[in-house]
Amino acid sequence: MIQLQHISHTFKIGKKGNEKGVPVLKDISFNINDGEIISIVGKSGSGKSTLLNVIAGFLKPETGSIHMNGKETTNFTEAEHAKFRMVNTGFIFQNFQLMPGLTAKENIELPLKIKGVPKQSRKQHVQEILQKVELEKVADHYPNELSGGQQQRVCIARALVTNPPIILADEPTGSLDSETEQEILQLIKQLNVQMGITFVIITHDEEVATIANRTFRMHDGVLKEVETVAI
Repeated sequence: MIQLQHISHTFKIGKKGNEKGVPVLKDISFNINDGEIISIVGKSGSGKSTLLNVIAGFLKPETGSIHMNGKETTNFTEAEHAKFRMVNTGFIFQNFQLMPGLTAKENIELPLKIKGVPKQSRKQHVQEILQKVELEKVADHYPNELSGGQQQRVCIARALVTNPPIILADEPTGSLDSETEQEILQLIKQLNVQMGITFVIITHDEEVATIANRTFRMHDGVLKEVETVAI
């Protein structure tokens, strides 16, 4: 599903003409199989979020190649990346990134409106997703009327609504208490099993990593597989 080969990236710091290169990703190569849950664990500054941005196409690596769902995406233009993400990738964020002026239902529906899906089809599909993530009772509530766990469920539903084969999650439980964290992790596992979605989860939390089929550890830009769990 995802293949990275010899990915490296360096950030430039300092004034123009006197910049200093800081290596952030160092010769990273690994494959993610269809239907896997992969966790990438590391401390702040280890390079894990940069790696996620490279996989997502928000950042172009200096060296190496990326293949996702049968396409080489390394040299896509911004427009090509945006089109590819709309079909192939969903995102879950730590801080939810919901539109405050839209209800839960409207936040979930938004990607379908952007894609130009007809209204009746949107309505039916959003209702199905609301049931999957158990949000029917709060569908017409605004984000500030929802708990943190409910907001994250809205974020997950929004990621699911376009039926992407891949979901990239950046610290998906970082803003939640321990009980709600377990609920969200169980939901991710359930969606993985029922829908066959491939999840890539970036986290600093060892507990979050336990739901993964394979866990990688990121340290100073180097990625190493540290644990494999039988599927």
